Amino acid sequence: MSSNASAAARAPGARSRSWPVWLVLLAAAGTFALTMGTRQTMGLFLGDLNTATRLGLGQISLAFAFGQLWWGLTQPFAGAMADRVGAGRVLFIGVLLVALGTFLTPFMTTTAGLIFAIGMLAAGGAGMAGPAVLMATTARLIPASQRGLATGIVNAGGSTGQFLMAPIAGALLVALGWVNAMQLMGLLVLLALPAAYVLKGGAVAAVPTSPAAAKPVGARAAIGQALRHPSYLMLAAGFFVCGFHVAFLATHLPGVIAACGLPVQYGAWSLAMLGLFNIVGSVLMGWAVGRWRMKSLLSLVYAARAVAVLAFLLAPKSGVVLLVFAAVMGLTFLSTVPPTAGLVAKFFGVQNMAMLFGMVMLTHQVGGFLGAFLGGKVFEATGNFDLVWYIDIVLAVGAALIHLPIREARPQPAAVAA
Repeated sequence: MSSNASAAARAPGARSRSWPVWLVLLAAAGTFALTMGTRQTMGLFLGDLNTATRLGLGQISLAFAFGQLWWGLTQPFAGAMADRVGAGRVLFIGVLLVALGTFLTPFMTTTAGLIFAIGMLAAGGAGMAGPAVLMATTARLIPASQRGLATGIVNAGGSTGQFLMAPIAGALLVALGWVNAMQLMGLLVLLALPAAYVLKGGAVAAVPTSPAAAKPVGARAAIGQALRHPSYLMLAAGFFVCGFHVAFLATHLPGVIAACGLPVQYGAWSLAMLGLFNIVGSVLMGWAVGRWRMKSLLSLVYAARAVAVLAFLLAPKSGVVLLVFAAVMGLTFLSTVPPTAGLVAKFFGVQNMAMLFGMVMLTHQVGGFLGAFLGGKVFEATGNFDLVWYIDIVLAVGAALIHLPIREARPQPAAVAA
């Protein structure tokens, strides 16, 4: 064996066997379902945490808000680690941290303790086992021709977890009490540990997707290259808008419904519609990525959001209108993720994709922090959410326009390996 071949065999993540595509997708989507599903159910325990700690909803909410930001901050670093030492180790540690943070939360009686357990351990672990690492790893382990649909399936895994884990958490809460229910939810996350073994593999032997992928590039050089890439910066700006929109809906949609004078059960139904149709939108977008320009698909999604929000503001606020609105928002909710991840891979190849997509995810979470925070502040000041909806429309139109100048070649038929 030549020295080059030996070095390749010793490279991080190198492996001697190939997993079936379906198993790779099951491992990645299942991991995202368990970590995201557990995080998204924590709101069910907020009242019990407040009763037990007497800290007040504001202090407890601060821990949740910090978790949103920390989840985003973790992903570029987790991506860089996965690019260098292999995704398996990063995912393994991430899953353990989610389980540990969730299990320890009932023991925390101070704001700092809740920030540590919820905002740092659980959210940081979910960032390590989040979309930046999962999608980059999936892109490495499957053929390039299947990456678009694959990212859609992985992305849908997070929504599936949200859709399924919430009723499980609710049933456990009623049957076992909030402490045992939360700790059992933490233990359920450990079911994702075997996926770390499946996803530990390295890069696929394939034709590079961009000149940047033709030779190894260090992390610092890759970051510098990305920050000088106008299309990458425009992509990140659009994803900031996505985070603003998604966090505002996820945090304040029940409040919007209450402000419309509709029964409280419509809040739960609307969130269910949001999660259910997000699964559909993610898979459809993954299918579309291989057939049309990704920048055009992103522009279409953001424009659709602007039109849907404007139509909702003008329409009478009935239960049917609200559920239809939630379904439309679900179709566009996180359907931006597959084409965004696909463009990062197209710009720079898959070598540093986890880190570079993690940087884009960070801009998403900064937008999310502002969307959640501004929604509450505007409602306190005005008694409604109208101003935030108008800001959301303007941002969505801007995001639709900013993707148009992105330089992207038309999709080409997959090359046949010699």
